Amino acid sequence: MQGKVIFIGAGPGDPELLTIKASKVIAEADVIIYAGSLVNPEVLSGAKEGAQIYNSAQMNLDEIVQMMEESTSEGKLVARVHTGDPAIYGAIAEQIQYLKSKNIHYQIIPGVSSLFASAAALEAELTQPEVSQTVIITRPSGRTPKPEREAIFRLAEHQATMCIFLGVHMIGKVVSELLTFYDPGTPVAVVQKASWDDEKIVRGTLEDIVDQVQGAGITKTALIVVGDVLGTSRVTPSKLYDAHFTHEYRKGEGE
Repeated sequence: MQGKVIFIGAGPGDPELLTIKASKVIAEADVIIYAGSLVNPEVLSGAKEGAQIYNSAQMNLDEIVQMMEESTSEGKLVARVHTGDPAIYGAIAEQIQYLKSKNIHYQIIPGVSSLFASAAALEAELTQPEVSQTVIITRPSGRTPKPEREAIFRLAEHQATMCIFLGVHMIGKVVSELLTFYDPGTPVAVVQKASWDDEKIVRGTLEDIVDQVQGAGITKTALIVVGDVLGTSRVTPSKLYDAHFTHEYRKGEGE
């Protein structure tokens, strides 16, 4: 009997943001491989007695997939626990490629991304009418390269809401690229460890955010959010609940 690998989005940090489906898998798993450098260990508190738990921060890809193959060949259920939602910078594609090559069954359970936990912490709607209806999710180029067409200074031309992962350690370079098109007064927020007990938020503009972030000592596990949606003093209501707007569920007043 072949086992199965289930990739789990463990959420941004708060263990209560783990989905019900994911928590059930963790409770049933025989083997748990979790991203220990980012996943809150409390997420694993529901693991059953006797479950084998491995921290993938101390493993390379070959060791991880070998563990998956050996465990599933013994009929075991493997929970591969990633931070946030594994679809965003989750490094699951190479694991899935290996599982496919070995005909190992797998499944993916989505999770709450730190992007959305950050928006909640900032009390922000990232897509406000007449301000920005587009969210760009990206990261700066580092040891992991990215296509030149996706350089931050090129994406900045849209002046949409931009959420930048894995870039706070090079905040100066990121801001320099953003200023290619964004106004220096554009609001910026940096959220470190969104939803954790020690969450930290720094707000500013492109003019002063570098000094603020450096002063706060934030160098990792933080998301940079840029855009006018963070600084609007007057909100244009959505048509969805406009009393004069007709849609399939409601007839507008005066029509």
